[in-house]
Amino acid sequence: MSKTATLLIIAGLFLSGGVFSFWKQKQSKGVIAVLAFGAVMCLASGLMRL
Repeated sequence: MSKTATLLIIAGLFLSGGVFSFWKQKQSKGVIAVLAFGAVMCLASGLMRL
């Protein structure tokens, strides 16, 4: 497992935690959508690098 893949997966999980936190705080849907998109992209690219 390369360092880049590990960092991307960790970043995706961190952003996923942010999505959950923002959702619990009732933030705007646009901010949550952009953050969720970033989390999915990080996780997908990290998994594809494995």
